[in-house]
Amino acid sequence: MPSDRQQKPSHARMREESDLSLEVAVLLIYGIGMLLFGLLLFKIHTGDLPFNPNSTYGIFLVLVSFQVITMGKTPFGDLRRSWALIIIGMFTATFGITTCFIPGYFTEFVRILVGIILLAGGIVLFIQLCISEKKAKLWIKIGGILWQLSMACALVYALSIILGIRTLFSGFTTDLQTRILLIFYGISFFYLSWCIWKATRIYGPEKPDDSALSIQGPDRSDSKGRLRLFQEASLPFSLAILILSGVLFTFLGLLFVPVFILRLLPFSPDGQMGLLLTIMAIQMMALGDSPLGHYTRSWLMILIGLVFAALGAVSCIVPGLLTGKIQILLGTLNIMGGVAFFIRLFLPKLHGIRTPPEVPGVIPPVVKKLGETLIVMNSMTIAFGISMLLPGLVSGLAGLAVPVLIVVMGLLLFRLASLQQKVTRMQASGEPQVI
Repeated sequence: MPSDRQQKPSHARMREESDLSLEVAVLLIYGIGMLLFGLLLFKIHTGDLPFNPNSTYGIFLVLVSFQVITMGKTPFGDLRRSWALIIIGMFTATFGITTCFIPGYFTEFVRILVGIILLAGGIVLFIQLCISEKKAKLWIKIGGILWQLSMACALVYALSIILGIRTLFSGFTTDLQTRILLIFYGISFFYLSWCIWKATRIYGPEKPDDSALSIQGPDRSDSKGRLRLFQEASLPFSLAILILSGVLFTFLGLLFVPVFILRLLPFSPDGQMGLLLTIMAIQMMALGDSPLGHYTRSWLMILIGLVFAALGAVSCIVPGLLTGKIQILLGTLNIMGGVAFFIRLFLPKLHGIRTPPEVPGVIPPVVKKLGETLIVMNSMTIAFGISMLLPGLVSGLAGLAVPVLIVVMGLLLFRLASLQQKVTRMQASGEPQVI
């Protein structure tokens, strides 16, 4: 007899909440980026399409940093997710953002850095996979999906090593071989993400034998007695993405002065928009947070997130190909997101819905500050969307109006992260939010 899941139509299954982990979501974004890079190289190498190596390497560094910040996964293994590691991740993310925004200045350095990450990281992870008693040796003995997981890991790490050598030494492979390697690299990430998803559904995230499914690095140990900087950090993913977005907007606003006013630096709008789309994709796939609000993290949301990730990858790799279309998309989404917030805020009042008189309505100061910050933030979001739809405002507005707007948005994201952390602590302690 078919199960309830099998009896449901495909459109109903698409709206079911997915069980995709953050790690799998990021691996899917790696996969789609590498696959598209390999395919686009066919036109790039013939001269039919331009290529922006800075944004391509920069978005890779941001994704690597994102894994470090949110999961403690480094290119060289799984480490304790301490505040020290998060700070390092923030620095590398900032450098990745810089290379996305400013083309031409760090090309050689970032190429060598990415090459070292791929080569050295692939070697270290491959060795760990082979010698660890809780990795390939155990997985192959158990068999089934874990045997496939060991093969998927070995494939990803081996291709990382080859592409690392190719990145450091351009003559190591021919152009055709590089394209084929990148396509297979992208497919291997899809295969690895599927294996992790399937194995986690069967054995759970910590089984078998505790951390057997951890595909990277040593086990985490107790942080007792260590300096606070090296203790396990209690930074939820939602706050980490807010902080990373805050860094992005603050840095973008500060760049307006030397780029658009003083004309001292070049600027890549494609790198900027590709990075914004990639961050949106991660939020959709991992949290269900879209520019229009929070929704069930369904398979449909995962699919939309992958489309955003694909658009972001193309924008970073090939400058000018989708610039106008993505600018309209981002501007429209920002305006619609801000307007949707105010509709949700004021619609109950317009319909005469009031708090019952028997329920007191005294709000703690931190919750009130959070609400006020959200109102200001969404007002700024609408203004930012308008500036993207009407780029003439950038040159038409007097003085520093636009960069100040963007810097304020970045600072407000830091404030939102701080206030949300305080509200979360209130909830954890059982303190009522409305007294």
